Formats: sequence, C-alpha cells, structure tokens
Amino acid sequence: MRHRRTLTAVAATLALAVPVIAATSASATSTPTVPTLTTAPEISVTDVKAHLAQLQAIANGNGGNRYAGAGGYTASVSYVEQKLRTAGYTVTRQPCPSCTAQSPNLIAEWPGGDADQVLMLGAHLDSVRAGPGINDNGSGSAGVLQVALTLARQHPAMTRRVRFAWWADEEQGLRGSDYYVGRLSAAERARITGYLNFDMIASRNAGYFVNNINTPLAASLKSYYDAIGVPTEENVEGVNRSDDASFRNAGIASSGVAAGASARKTAAQAQKWGGTANASYDSCYHSACDTTANIADVPLGRAVNAMATAVWSQAVGDGPPPAGDGFSLSVSPSSATVEPGGSATAAVSTVTTSGSAQPVRLSVSGAPAGVSATVSPSPVTSGGSATLSVAVSASATAGTYALTVTGTGTSATQTARFTVTVPGGTPPGGCGGVSAWSATQAYAPGDRAAHLGRLWNSTWYSTGAEPGAPGSWAVWSDAGPC
Repeated sequence: MRHRRTLTAVAATLALAVPVIAATSASATSTPTVPTLTTAPEISVTDVKAHLAQLQAIANGNGGNRYAGAGGYTASVSYVEQKLRTAGYTVTRQPCPSCTAQSPNLIAEWPGGDADQVLMLGAHLDSVRAGPGINDNGSGSAGVLQVALTLARQHPAMTRRVRFAWWADEEQGLRGSDYYVGRLSAAERARITGYLNFDMIASRNAGYFVNNINTPLAASLKSYYDAIGVPTEENVEGVNRSDDASFRNAGIASSGVAAGASARKTAAQAQKWGGTANASYDSCYHSACDTTANIADVPLGRAVNAMATAVWSQAVGDGPPPAGDGFSLSVSPSSATVEPGGSATAAVSTVTTSGSAQPVRLSVSGAPAGVSATVSPSPVTSGGSATLSVAVSASATAGTYALTVTGTGTSATQTARFTVTVPGGTPPGGCGGVSAWSATQAYAPGDRAAHLGRLWNSTWYSTGAEPGAPGSWAVWSDAGPC
C-alpha cells in the first residue's frame, strides 16, 4: 500500500449472488481454522506461504527489495508468470510507459466464461525500496496467485471470465493500474463487472477490513467473514491508497479486503478482533522488517478463502467441468519497439488446459503497410511453442500497431495480442510537420499528433491512449486525413 494521496471517488455498484458456507471461527492469534466451503475449495495457507518464501528469496538476491524498475520486481514478475503459464493461463506482460523503468503489469485470463462479463482480481507486486515487501504486498500477490492456480486446477464450468492482475509501481502512485485502466476502451471498461483488490492481507496486529463494504460487489467477501463469525469494518485507512482507486474512479465497481497498515488499532477493535490496542496493524509497514516473519497466518488464511468465495460465487457455474479438449495461447513478450529496417521476435506458447493435446494452426493478422509478421512453425501440438517474427521496412510509418496472433484448434480458437511500435520516421504527408503519435509521450489538451494517416487533436490529458482505438474519442478528436 502506498502513502496517501487525494483522488476523486466515483460510486458504482453491482448485483452479485452470495454463497452459503459453513460457519467456524478462529481467534486472531490461534492456529488458523478454515471453514469447509460449499461453493469454493479451501485455499491452502501453506501454498500461499510457499510463494511468499520465493518472493523473499528474490528480494534477498536483489538488494533486499522488489522495487519497481529494479531486479527484484523483474524476477517477481517472472516467477508469477511462469506459474500462470504452466497452469494454462493466457498471460500478458503489459509495458507501463508511465511506470518506473517502464515496469510491466502482468495480466492473466482464464479461458472460460462469458467474455462480456469479466470479474477482475488484483494486487500490486512491487515493494518499497526499504524492504522486501512480504506483507506489502507479497501477501496480496501470493494470495491472488494461489487462487488463480486453484481455479486452473479445479477447471470448473465458468459463467463469467476471470482476469487476474499483478500491478507495477503502486508504491509510486498507482501507476500500473492507472495505466491499465486508462488504456481500456469504453467497451472494455463496460465488460468488467467488478474489480477486487487485495493489499496487505496478513498484518500481524490484523484488522478485518472490506472496501466499499455496503455495496453489492462486497457482499460475497463479507459473507465469508460473517459465516465464520468475524466482524468486518469499512476500509477507511485504505481509501484511494491502493489500486482499486484506479478502477473506482473510472466508474468500475470495486471492493477487496485488507488487514491494515500503519494506522493504530483502537481499543474497541482489539476487544472485537484480539491483538494490541493503540498499536499499528503492521509495525513493519514500509520497513526492512517486512519479511516472511511479518506474516500472520490467520488473517492470511481468511483473506484468501474470502477471495476464493468471491470467485466461485460470482464466476463459477453449478454444472460439471467443460468436456472435451481445450488449450490456451499467449505471446511473450507482448510488445516490442522496432526501428525502421529492424526486426523482433516473440515466443508463442500453447498449453493444453483440458482433455488431450490437439493440433493448433497459428496465424498473425493486423500488420500495416511496411510491417510483415509470420508465425513458425505452424501448426503445433498444444503444449508446444512457435516464434512470432516481425520485420519493419525502412519506409514504415511511425506509430503503434496491434497484431493479433490466432490459434485455431480442433475444439476452439484462441487469440493473443502483440503490439509493435515503430518510432521516429516521418508522419504521413499533409500533416504540416506534426510529429507521429508516441505511446510514451504525455499529451495535453491542444496537442496534435499524426497517426494511421490522419491528424488528431488532443482534447484531454493522456499517455498511451492510441488515436483511433476504441474509446479514444474521450481524449482525441479526428481532424481528418493527412
């Protein structure tokens, strides 16, 4: 969780179903007791802590932290990504131009459920420079990862699409989630039915806080704590201090859980939850002592099982797992900057997610004039990989272009996006010397850019909002062809 800054909140709600779960309880200082859920599997605290041990080892090997832009953050992304790809997720590294050293967000989507109704869960993966950030926010990151892996292992029938995110540069101002939300078109924002955030869920002097506790989106999270007899409160300390603010301020319903940061537990809260009154929830907040020794099992176990309850109640159907063969498709890296006359490659990976392996024919589309793209070999057997090769001619027009890699199997078709940026160059003739649009440049009202053979006038502040892309009307006005 980052230090406080002021943002404008936008109220949003979403109607959700609330699961019924068996009630048990545990004190804040006893061995964790996790209830048996009727709609969600139990999430193992031991497995979550194994991920935390890996994040601690990464920090130990990288100067004691996992700060965005540094080696510890890069290694953390690689660890989470490898786990997700092996489990069959479609995984994308999204470069964040506004983040420290363009540190990437990591986005993973499970290939099942209604793609027009997306439930998102997220946690920031970066730490501060002062320490390894195992509670802040290894705890949320590891919890989200284990729920994602459990969903893949269970492979249930899905009613909604579930998308997981690990954000870059939260500690420097919510930069990763701000960039992600800012790049969404109006249609893409409308598809996200709710976002759940998990930041610092294992504080040793824990409180039990739910974001936007009285909204329908929070109901499935709160129902878990209600069923085990643990009272919850509104997360006042965390307002506008974590990545849920990026979604809420874009009109997307948001909630989540937290165990508290540097604020002090009141006497009433200590009586209700146990622990020490007038002491901070996490005495190692933003400090070198935020290590695996700073993790409390009880609140961690409760938070990850509340997380699973929300996913299963909102996105998992009652029917049997999908029959037949299935596969996922991903491209890594998901973007490249290629100078005119240059080239780039990326790995195209397929994973068998159910049934038997199948042949998958690979193709790529969307390359503009002056850019060529091929995938080889094709076909591959699911579980195999290929190489995407992109070549940019010396006369290619500067701009950012989205290529679509398509995998056509015998049971389904999957797609993944690869973005190629051609820097420099000369804008199309007739634009009066206006520079080509750049994905990394900050634009203000009144600025102009040339892109895709047209002249564009900036009507609002933006970075990375591509002129002509869906939803770009909010920041760009089309001034006609060049």
